[in-house]
Amino acid sequence: MVFHTDLCNSLCKKLVKQYKHIFFDLDRTLWDFESNSHETLTELYHDHNIHQKIGVGVDHFIETYKKKNSSMWEDYRNGLIDKPTLRKLRFHHALLEYDYNHPDFAIELNEQYIYDCSRKTKLIDHSIEVLEYLFPKYSLHIITNGFVEAQEIKLKESGLKRFFEQIIISDGLGFKKPDKRIFHYAMKKAKALSANSIMVGDDYGPDVLGAKQVGMDQVFFNTGQSIHSEATYNIDQLIELKDIL
Repeated sequence: MVFHTDLCNSLCKKLVKQYKHIFFDLDRTLWDFESNSHETLTELYHDHNIHQKIGVGVDHFIETYKKKNSSMWEDYRNGLIDKPTLRKLRFHHALLEYDYNHPDFAIELNEQYIYDCSRKTKLIDHSIEVLEYLFPKYSLHIITNGFVEAQEIKLKESGLKRFFEQIIISDGLGFKKPDKRIFHYAMKKAKALSANSIMVGDDYGPDVLGAKQVGMDQVFFNTGQSIHSEATYNIDQLIELKDIL
């Protein structure tokens, strides 16, 4: 009988390695950040009559905001800016692209965005099915770089919180993924070892490379990214976790 190489490798790894702890990223891995954020931004655009203020359509505004937000989050992850700066300036910088210079309005938008978006409940396809499959077999945990006040609400409102024993949120710890300290901290809280743990996430640097540097296996959830992955496992859909674990 001839086995497909990738399938054989997967089966061999599964037979050799026995995991006890699974650490998940949250945004874009389980909680559908893109859909929930887009819906919230669309609502803000209409509720606050942003078209009258900047003169462009909703899609143009959202794309501009996403670029500014992504750039500032990268600076935040790299320690170049702090949390208050990110939250104060991301909408302000987006609106400045249209010569709309009203910092107080930008802060109001940011506060409303955080409140509304964190209460959205759309999940990545198969999230609940996969967690229900894994829950009886493993200890499940979260490691996320988000902010406490948003991430805790997301987990509660979406129905995800019930699956997880330890929820590690970088906000307030002083270090974020991919810093190995957050992985060591998470394993200590979970009473886990790198040898019996695996990290599942969509962000190659923070999730995969971060876990790899502490000797933890990784599942890279590749959501269409053009990345040459050297993760322990690679998946395109969450449902594929059932073939690995």
